[in-house]
Amino acid sequence: MKITKFFSTVVLLALLGTVSCSCPSSQSSDSRADDIEARIDDVMSKMTLHEKIGVIHAQSKFSSAGVPRLGIPELWCTDGPHGIRPEVLWDDWNQAGWTNDSCVAFPALTCLAATWNQELGLLYGKSIGEEARYRNKAVLLGPGVNICRTPLNGRSFEYLGEDPYLSGRMAVGYVKGVQSNGVAVCVKHYALNNNEVDRYTTNAIADERTLREIYLPAFKAAVVEGGAWSIMGGYNLFRGQHACHNDYLMNKILKGEWGFDGAVISDWGGTQSTEEAIFNSLDLEYGTWTDGLKMGLTNAYDNYYMARPYEKLIEEGKVGTKELDDKVRRVLRLIFRTTGDKNRPFGSLCSDEHYAAAQKIGEEGIVLLKNEGLLPLDLEKTKKIAVVGENAIKMMTVGGGSSSLKVQHEISPLDGLKKRLAGKAEVVYARGYVGDASGEYNGVTTGQDLSDNRPASVILAEAVKVAAESDVVIFIGGLNKADHMDAEGSDRLEYSLPYGQNEVIEALLAANKNLIVVNISGNAVAMPWADKVPTIVQDWYLGSEAGTSLASVLTGDVNPSGHLPMTWYASLEQNGAHALGAYPGVKRNDGSDITDLEYKEGVFVGYRYVEKNNLKPLFPFGHGLSYTTFEVDNAKIKTSGSGDSFKATVTVDVTNTGKVEGAEVVQLYVSDLECSVERPVKELKGFAKVNLKAGEKQTLSFALDSEALKFYDEKEGWKAEAGKFDVLLGVSSADIRQTVSFDYK
Repeated sequence: MKITKFFSTVVLLALLGTVSCSCPSSQSSDSRADDIEARIDDVMSKMTLHEKIGVIHAQSKFSSAGVPRLGIPELWCTDGPHGIRPEVLWDDWNQAGWTNDSCVAFPALTCLAATWNQELGLLYGKSIGEEARYRNKAVLLGPGVNICRTPLNGRSFEYLGEDPYLSGRMAVGYVKGVQSNGVAVCVKHYALNNNEVDRYTTNAIADERTLREIYLPAFKAAVVEGGAWSIMGGYNLFRGQHACHNDYLMNKILKGEWGFDGAVISDWGGTQSTEEAIFNSLDLEYGTWTDGLKMGLTNAYDNYYMARPYEKLIEEGKVGTKELDDKVRRVLRLIFRTTGDKNRPFGSLCSDEHYAAAQKIGEEGIVLLKNEGLLPLDLEKTKKIAVVGENAIKMMTVGGGSSSLKVQHEISPLDGLKKRLAGKAEVVYARGYVGDASGEYNGVTTGQDLSDNRPASVILAEAVKVAAESDVVIFIGGLNKADHMDAEGSDRLEYSLPYGQNEVIEALLAANKNLIVVNISGNAVAMPWADKVPTIVQDWYLGSEAGTSLASVLTGDVNPSGHLPMTWYASLEQNGAHALGAYPGVKRNDGSDITDLEYKEGVFVGYRYVEKNNLKPLFPFGHGLSYTTFEVDNAKIKTSGSGDSFKATVTVDVTNTGKVEGAEVVQLYVSDLECSVERPVKELKGFAKVNLKAGEKQTLSFALDSEALKFYDEKEGWKAEAGKFDVLLGVSSADIRQTVSFDYK
């Protein structure tokens, strides 16, 4: 089924705000907002103190109470961000035992970012939002927009890469798509939650410029442009105060500067203080005692920081009700925007359209890193293909933390290839190595038995024999969702591939030079063999249709068009946080559990650090190859105005100079040549993905304004200084094809 059959381009563009469209309710947004505020006023005038307290804290693992007496429904949350989490018990993380809560697993958010396609961000959000709505969830806990500061971060697979502009643009579509279903997003984890090791006790220390230029823009885009209805505080501290109730982040920036009118939700167990929660803008507390009823005869939920302790302070006259009323108003607004909206769409679950969306996103996110002629597979000459590697068969939708899912089905890479190549080539499989044989998370099991007690030498010898007897070898390895891989709660222990995979790759290469390495991971890994292996593919975690998406790209049914959303370092020493000794931080010697983590690299994150130090990464930010070739030329710029009224239009021609249809991502970077402070060599400020038939040419147009030229000054705020700027257009941060210059006054 073609993707356009269920979600037309017109509707996609309408949700992005480029054309008008009749949305779920014909009522105008302004009148609907007025109606919601009137309903809130009416309900609050009738609520008791106890009822108000009752709506701002959890009553179960994933729900908070409404007001039954007044007909206000409960508020139910669900993980995300890649699919709808199965139902758990009321007060336990284990499964509730439902038989109708399987879902479609969509590709991980790193894959979405790798598409560099904003329409797919919208499609992703619309599709997963329909699944959440069908399950009658009010809040989807996602997307995650924390910056990938280090490739060791165990949760980077849930985020949108290293660049704040790319992350923000992809997040906006996701937010709008989800909320078009009457389901709120909960953008997370605000803010500077950039590692999993010591995540509860890490005190992030970043200067104001670093905070504003790198770690806040994606959150701001989701809130201001996307209109996010809720946001989740991080577990970490920021400048000595817990992020979930951080005065500067919540009061001053989120609700002050950005005018956020939604609800701030704690991460599960992220609340640490009643007083700080009251005055520092936490609106809804979840998961403070996440392992259940620990209070004996009393209810743990009634003893949350924002439950009975808060109510008692009000009763004793120690605090007023002004802050409480604001919290209740925000939670009611969240309810009336979601389950309290009678015009909500009905949603759908495990539909053909959702599987088609998952496949499409996976296909566009796969990145061809290197190709010396082995891809697409030549099925006229290739009659026997050896597939080697545990990740060819291992289910990846179970595990990894809160994003773990119970899927209706998951097509493995091996099964996807076998199905696509049936009758065309023989596919033989060998394990090659044994990594993680587990397949269970919170009671959901894969049903796979991946145990293998043979000696490693025997397993490798089998793979080498199969490789030597085949025309082409496809090694499918990488990371998985086990602890210290790509998983919540722990960071990776090393940058290299685990389980002896480097040795397996070297042995396969010695047996057969026609080797394709397919890496499955949520982030960069070391590839010491990269200069010897002819073809390398980055495959990510692709969800339910993983095998189908991969087979489509390897066989050429789909021309790869993904580009890296993060720098692929040759070694960890090329990453600023590691090179400067600024990870994972320093434990205090004052008897506390706090780890102080200073962001010493400042704004020089990812490609910004690489270019500042004139380093050559393994693969640069924005890199991605195709089965065709593209020419980018004839760049022009027109400018008008000065200062904050400055406007510029940049045009550039893109031509498919190859023999097959394909898509290219043109990236626009801005370079400040005459600044009084040190700035990155260049910064991403625009991108566009264009699909062209062989020989076709198209002119792309980019709009710039003064905001694209500014840096953050701690005294003056955002500012752009007069002087010369370059606009650089290319297909990666290291492959610039055109440069145009202008003077800013």
